[in-house]
Amino acid sequence: MKKQNLVIVGGGSTYTIGMIMSLIEEKRHLPLNNVVFYDTNEERQSQIAQAAEVILREKYPELNSFRATTNKEDAFKDADVVFVQIRTGGLAMREQDEKIPLKHGVVGQETCGPGGMAYGLRSIGDMITLINDIRYYAPDAWILNYTNPAAIVAEALRREFPDDKRLLNICDMPAAIMVSYAKMLNREIWDLVPEYFGLNHFGWFTNIFDKEGNKLTDELKQAITQKGFLPEDSEIANDPSWINTFKQVEKMLNDFPDYLPNTYLQYYLYPEDMVNKESVDNTRARQVINGREKRVHGLADQIAANNSTEGVELEVDIHGCYMIRVAASLLYNNRETFIVITENNGAISNIQDDAMVEVPAVLTSDGPKPLAVGQIPTFEKGLMEGQLAFEKLVVDGWYEKSYQKLLQALTLNRTVVDAPKARAILDDLIEANAGYWPELKRQVAALQA
Repeated sequence: MKKQNLVIVGGGSTYTIGMIMSLIEEKRHLPLNNVVFYDTNEERQSQIAQAAEVILREKYPELNSFRATTNKEDAFKDADVVFVQIRTGGLAMREQDEKIPLKHGVVGQETCGPGGMAYGLRSIGDMITLINDIRYYAPDAWILNYTNPAAIVAEALRREFPDDKRLLNICDMPAAIMVSYAKMLNREIWDLVPEYFGLNHFGWFTNIFDKEGNKLTDELKQAITQKGFLPEDSEIANDPSWINTFKQVEKMLNDFPDYLPNTYLQYYLYPEDMVNKESVDNTRARQVINGREKRVHGLADQIAANNSTEGVELEVDIHGCYMIRVAASLLYNNRETFIVITENNGAISNIQDDAMVEVPAVLTSDGPKPLAVGQIPTFEKGLMEGQLAFEKLVVDGWYEKSYQKLLQALTLNRTVVDAPKARAILDDLIEANAGYWPELKRQVAALQA
């Protein structure tokens, strides 16, 4: 099995140490020759990289080399596969994405509603530049993007790189949910075969099977409604915010029992409840800054200072394992099935072909082969079409620099659905994102004499 050269873009991310542990755990599936970190923030990356070097030396001695760089050529030349995780504006701007909508009584969340729009408009330009840079130095590398908000980013990249068959957008949320399913069923996640459809952070599991074809859906629904539902992935299992999020699955399943929901549907089905549970002074971004960021940086500093992982608890998370198995299936033509984001092209027969949908696909060396979903019911179709219109209008707004398109997008979004409120939020977001968003042109109404 050929050893691969991997680049992790966003080496300074708080998720990177978990990714390193996943690479070690999954090395039989994706054996590596070299690992390179690339980030534009040298100081932030260096802190994580020093710890990663120690971890890899101890736990991955067969790795040929590891390095961290801010030089594009040094990072991308000879790359076989590139994992992309960037956050334009950092956690400081995420906090604004969450605070501003909440001040107007609207959901404040990094990938949903106005916050998702703001983050998406910041991400598009940097992502386009990054993909062009990677392609200049590594024209044949697989690029696996999991930069949020994945739906908006995926739509923009579809338009910008329509012929790039080695660029795939992925989200680990379905996998994180399936970890909890597996726990409830006393199985391993890799033993489960899901049927799923939707958009990113906006979808439903229609069925869960085991690899022998036994249907487990009813057993799972019964377990959730009787015992509740909790996160089990190591990265989120003890996080109060994620625990509350997973508890909402029981409520969604009681209200809409046909399918098992993605947890993010809570923001669209119960927007008022979500607003009432949040505090503008303690948003999720603030919790991450005071929680995971401090924890991971402290962990990295301890490992680097001791030049050892002795006495340090390091955990593997599904986020990394899922990415690695996706990459392995593409690189080695394993033809395994994963839930990914891909152009619809008839997979969901009553949704437009150019929608970027999230469905199971067989992953081959020739790219993803989406599995047919067929027609979806009216309720889910109606929800999806409204969200899809929102996502496309946001990307239209970026390309056309159109205030009007962004106003239309927010007015459509189920977390807002009010034009005056949409305008007020948009105006505040424009001010907060000065220097990140394109300068918007406002449409002036024609007046008749």
